[in-house]
Amino acid sequence: MVRSKLRMLLPGTVGAFALLGAAVAPAAAAPDAAAADASSGAAAAAFWSCTVPSGYVYTNTRSTLNCSTSGFRTQYYVQPPTDGLWACTTASGFTYTNTRSTLDCSTGRGFRTKYYLKTPKTRLWACTVPSGFTYTNTRSTLDCSTGRGFRTKYYLRAL
Repeated sequence: MVRSKLRMLLPGTVGAFALLGAAVAPAAAAPDAAAADASSGAAAAAFWSCTVPSGYVYTNTRSTLNCSTSGFRTQYYVQPPTDGLWACTTASGFTYTNTRSTLDCSTGRGFRTKYYLKTPKTRLWACTVPSGFTYTNTRSTLDCSTGRGFRTKYYLRAL
């Protein structure tokens, strides 16, 4: 009787510890590391910073005591912009093709917009028209929305 009860409880206890371990372990991992293209070297260039350096974008934030001597401040997970990166800011020389609302980019409370960065090229549907490009078609879409409602998407053509 006691053995049968132990056999019933043991898998549940092991499962609970496995879940606890899975919940704690990812905290040390860098955000977006799995999504970063290892062959591009972008993951190796990413780091936590108290500011966003010029030429970099950030993909995550956290509140920390590391960036201040008098309370919590925002720390940014920064890296150089790359094609196909979800970033909390747009970058010079890039456009974006999609947005999503997330807490990853929050520097306080609430949701913020994350942008799917793309290198501009002819025949790309993009949310902005970067310098050196024009557009030959438009469509109304929610892909580019940074709040509520529809926005215009542009079919790019290099000049």
